[in-house]
Amino acid sequence: MTTARDLLFVAMDMPSTRSLERGDLSLALAGAELIDLLGLGVATLDGEFVLPTGGQETADPQLGLAAAALAPVADGETVEDWLWRRGRGLPDTYLAAFEADGLLGREQRRRFLVLRTSRMVLADSPGRRRAAHRWAADEPVLLALASAIGISGPPPVPEPPPGPVATVIGAVGHAVDELAAERRRRERRLDDARQTYVRRGF
Repeated sequence: MTTARDLLFVAMDMPSTRSLERGDLSLALAGAELIDLLGLGVATLDGEFVLPTGGQETADPQLGLAAAALAPVADGETVEDWLWRRGRGLPDTYLAAFEADGLLGREQRRRFLVLRTSRMVLADSPGRRRAAHRWAADEPVLLALASAIGISGPPPVPEPPPGPVATVIGAVGHAVDELAAERRRRERRLDDARQTYVRRGF
């Protein structure tokens, strides 16, 4: 199992302090992947730049895709650039992998006696229990990533040790803040447009 998988288990299992935005989760999953790649020696940081090392292959298919996605250029790319690029559509990729592995199932529900609906729910699995154990153990990396997207464990959230991991977690927090600011700007523009329409009598 990987940190990204554990984070998705936590995101689906634990209550959040705010509405969990898909974009925020995308950035956090990409950060979790990068932390694991750094731990495996597949990537390294030179300041704020991510560099591939050509290190060992990974056993997890999703992490293997992340390793293959490392920018194959001499100067690498910044951690935040990695988060934005790699994070695009990442929750859907992991959810599809969960479903293929039997970690997600459909819970059938009946509404109004005749309409049958279903929703995706997590199956009980060793991976889910492992993520819950990491969460209950206040594992710093998992708690810090979850906290960045509004999922809070018991306070205070332990600080990861200084170094590359802390750099990635800081970049995730900054990128999430940027995304929230962009949402606020879009909402203000929509509000301004609505007020303009009202003033014009539409």
